[in-house]
Amino acid sequence: MVLITIEGIDGSGKSTLVRRLRARLADIDPVFTREPTAGWTGKAVRRGIAREIDPVAEALLFAADHASHLETTIRPALRRGRTVISDRYSDSRYAYQSVVLDGRLPDPLEWLKSVHAGWTIPPDRTFLLVLPVDRAMERLERGGGRREHFEQADLLERIQGAYLELAGSEPDRFVLVDAMLEKGEILDLVERTIRQTVARSR
Repeated sequence: MVLITIEGIDGSGKSTLVRRLRARLADIDPVFTREPTAGWTGKAVRRGIAREIDPVAEALLFAADHASHLETTIRPALRRGRTVISDRYSDSRYAYQSVVLDGRLPDPLEWLKSVHAGWTIPPDRTFLLVLPVDRAMERLERGGGRREHFEQADLLERIQGAYLELAGSEPDRFVLVDAMLEKGEILDLVERTIRQTVARSR
């Protein structure tokens, strides 16, 4: 049983990577999932983001969705011995919400980790897609549609910095991926590392 997570700022290519991994890893039949979830807690998160609610309330909504995700999807799959691959997970909270809560709480990251302490499940391997923020913004602009309040260059710069600090604190778990590489190169690297991680867990 292995828990793999894919992280990175908006526009870094996470969703595209996950979509392509579905075909590449069909033989090992992993459970693919994401946060926010498609359940009622995930829908509450999305409504909160759209309304730009109080940042503490927003962080707690994310935590509630994470708890529901663990109970309904992650733990049951891991108990069955399945490999789980999640597009965003707890590190998204630690990176995004620690920046949004900066100035609101004395130590936002420590508070966020304390909220999750004792019940979350740490990932076995986390792929962090790293991309210059100006390129991420170009991709978001090409995508069109309404932007979330996170999708601003100054915020994304700080969020990516927070991600890199998390990676620096746990180098054995994080795999840094240059999101400027060709999509095929990224896919090959991530697929190969996932297979190695799964093989070692058996």
